[in-house]
Amino acid sequence: MIATQLQQGVLPSDIDPEHKNVFEKLQKLGAVVEENGRWTLHSLYRIGRIYIGKDGKGFVEAQFKEQRDLLVEPDNLNDAKRGDIVVAKRFLARRGRTSGKVVLVLKKAHAFTLAYTHRDPQGNVTVLDLRTALPTEAHMRGITLNTFKIGTVFKVDTDTSEVIEILGHLDDPNVDEKIALALFDRRDAFPPECIEEAKGVESAVDASEYPDRIDLRELDFCTIDPVTAKDFDDAIYFDLESHTLYVAIADVSHYVPFFSPIDREAVQRGFTTYLPHKSFPMLPRELSENICSLKPRVDRLAFVAKITLDPETLEPTREEFFEAIIHSKFRFHYDAVDGIFKGLTSDDNRSEAELSSAGLTPHHYHGDDPAILRILTWLLPLQKQTEQLRAKRMKDGFDFRSEEVKLTLNDAMLLDHTQIESGTPSHSLIEECMLLANQAAAKRFEGDGDGIFRIHEPPQIEKIEALLAELAAIGLYVEHYDDSPSLIRAIQAEAERMDLAAEVDDMIIRSLRQASYSAHNVGHFGLGFEHYSHFTSPIRRYADLLLHRLIKTQLAHDTKESGYLLRNIDPLCVRISELERKATKAEWDFRDRKFARWAQEQKGKFLDAEVVEIDDHHAKARLTGDIQGVEVHLQGDKVMLFDKIRVMITEVDIAQATIMAEKVSIRN
Repeated sequence: MIATQLQQGVLPSDIDPEHKNVFEKLQKLGAVVEENGRWTLHSLYRIGRIYIGKDGKGFVEAQFKEQRDLLVEPDNLNDAKRGDIVVAKRFLARRGRTSGKVVLVLKKAHAFTLAYTHRDPQGNVTVLDLRTALPTEAHMRGITLNTFKIGTVFKVDTDTSEVIEILGHLDDPNVDEKIALALFDRRDAFPPECIEEAKGVESAVDASEYPDRIDLRELDFCTIDPVTAKDFDDAIYFDLESHTLYVAIADVSHYVPFFSPIDREAVQRGFTTYLPHKSFPMLPRELSENICSLKPRVDRLAFVAKITLDPETLEPTREEFFEAIIHSKFRFHYDAVDGIFKGLTSDDNRSEAELSSAGLTPHHYHGDDPAILRILTWLLPLQKQTEQLRAKRMKDGFDFRSEEVKLTLNDAMLLDHTQIESGTPSHSLIEECMLLANQAAAKRFEGDGDGIFRIHEPPQIEKIEALLAELAAIGLYVEHYDDSPSLIRAIQAEAERMDLAAEVDDMIIRSLRQASYSAHNVGHFGLGFEHYSHFTSPIRRYADLLLHRLIKTQLAHDTKESGYLLRNIDPLCVRISELERKATKAEWDFRDRKFARWAQEQKGKFLDAEVVEIDDHHAKARLTGDIQGVEVHLQGDKVMLFDKIRVMITEVDIAQATIMAEKVSIRN
């Protein structure tokens, strides 16, 4: 981009033709200056992407790690929108604070909308905005949109209403991925400079090149992940004699320098987005699925949290962090470990093929691999320890029984089946280990702008009061409580008594604030922790990668590098919190599109459901058949919360991914 050229100084003849117009605008503004024939950006100006927080304040991102993001007050945004590339002029605001004013929008972030062709009840062909279902403008040079099949999906330039790209057709299930990614600004392909940088990274670890790292290759680390996992963030080892837990995390920060092309792209993505059939990674796959992945039986660089626990209280007595080399001895699947915990043997009545597909081949339990037996000597006792840790944690935190639905698609990209992802002992073991490491990392910082925290603020009183009013309608009352935590526990206890634990937990979750990232620690309400951060997944979360870098600056006593990392920490926390929500919304949108296509085939059928949400204007019910997680909007008759009903699907809008249904009867 021309901004990069201007930072270094550029000859007019070297400016790309497509940027000539921008250069001329900058000249007219006085934003560029000439010296010895080379033009550079004036020191009072900044070119960069602007991010806007919930309070309306904007921040123009820094172009160099030494810079601070430039604050732009709401009155000085000059119609700039979140994500736009802008030119801002710096000035000294009140109290001597440097601020900025947007003087030019170079490139709009939302350069396109999504639209599709539609035939109204009168037979007229119109173009509707896919987000709102409202009529919009779209045209192509030399082509009438009426000639396209009804349901054709376009990307449309927001300024000119020109069709930029034809994404596909609503009848084609493959278009769902393109729509979900585009609606929430999720990226697929990486820029060429990122791929080039990733390919230049070593493909194997030569331990002799890292004499300063602690060599842990003799320890029997293992990974425990889903059978479909391709990148492995974390490996664990437990020393029974010293009661010490080692949590080894992929040392992504070693391979991704701050402000490198890959880092700049990673901060734009923020998170890996997971769809049922495919992931869209934060880092190039050359890194995330290879050298940064803690694969079994190969040397890997790791950043390790070493946590010594008191054998009686299980309180951490010592917490250390250091760079290491590990050699994971075995890759377990969750099912395999759960089988071990249940005492599964080769006498299991499943077929050899079923056992193998679950990672449960009999040799795992006969000790053909000596590493497995060594791992089991500490894994089984650790599982008992983590059960105790969890029970202890529940005294301050909460166990919300929300169910995650996993979708499986067939070759036609249609919904094949669903299954509930429930917590198992193996999941709990890993979760408790990761929670210990995340807390240990957070405790290294004061919590006043010197680190990055995962925070969850206590609930707003008006939200809790609204929840109590909803619950009163179904006869659930709570009279005695001291504070928000005791109130929530009282609600859960009463819901358990009424056999509505999962349903009420869903309502409680909706009433709570969202967890987010912050440079200022306020604790984590849901977990009941005073200090908490995200340390354990730097392959798929930018916050973890930044936290690794900050801890390394502590270990190296490098206050200069720490200053660079923290220079823009507040706007960065706002940005990645927003990116997290976008990644989640993209995943939900894709899921809902698959549900809508399935529902299209169920129109006219009678299906069992449970009412899960009611307000003054509408009600929602969740289907309770073999396909889990499908929610329908109810029409017509009045219903009560948690009513067991039978419905008939009457209408499906594939574009909006919504399902309408009528109540047929109340079930006993």
